[in-house]
Amino acid sequence: MSLPSRVVASLKASIGDVVFGMEDGTVSIFGLVFGVAMSTNDPRAVLIAGATGAAAAAVSMMAGSYLDAESVRDARRARRKGPVDATEAAAQVETVAAALTRGGMAAADVAQVSEALKRAPRATLGLRSELDEADDGASPTSHAFWMFVSDLFAGFTPVLPFAFLPMDQARIVSLVLTTVLLVALGIGRGIVGKRSIVRATAETLAIAASAAAAGVLVGRLLS
Repeated sequence: MSLPSRVVASLKASIGDVVFGMEDGTVSIFGLVFGVAMSTNDPRAVLIAGATGAAAAAVSMMAGSYLDAESVRDARRARRKGPVDATEAAAQVETVAAALTRGGMAAADVAQVSEALKRAPRATLGLRSELDEADDGASPTSHAFWMFVSDLFAGFTPVLPFAFLPMDQARIVSLVLTTVLLVALGIGRGIVGKRSIVRATAETLAIAASAAAAGVLVGRLLS
């Protein structure tokens, strides 16, 4: 597989990290930036606070994503190699059989599947594990990389205007850019999750507004 194809496959497998990273980066740094921006007229102070927060948050989220993906992989391997709990395997057979019945499979076929699973308890537990925690094919490093990139990009979006514009203009441009990014993120969440785009966008904007309000409130209180 060529490098571009591997990158695209990695991105698709890590789409959840991208959405989570962008939402976290935008919301958290947006609240921080506006909390500082409403309590000072020095754009340099806002830039330093926002850039520092964005970089630290991106590294933190990257580390968290890597450890989470690696822990899931290790837990899956341990279950495959560990001792078989007969009671748990029997319970999983019943769970699978009930799911197949609800799905419309004939009773005779369900019985055959159940008997086959009872004869292979380790395979039964492995099947349940795969269903609960399907391997997306991406490495922990891949998950961490996309989390870092998305969180860093989203975090710096509300910060950069303060590096190039006077304070009053920077506030407005930062608000506009962040709103556009949040709307795009809401649309993306709706498409990926097959949800109402309007609802997903409204939720994303509401969360960001709450973060900004909290940042402004704390900034006012401390100043």
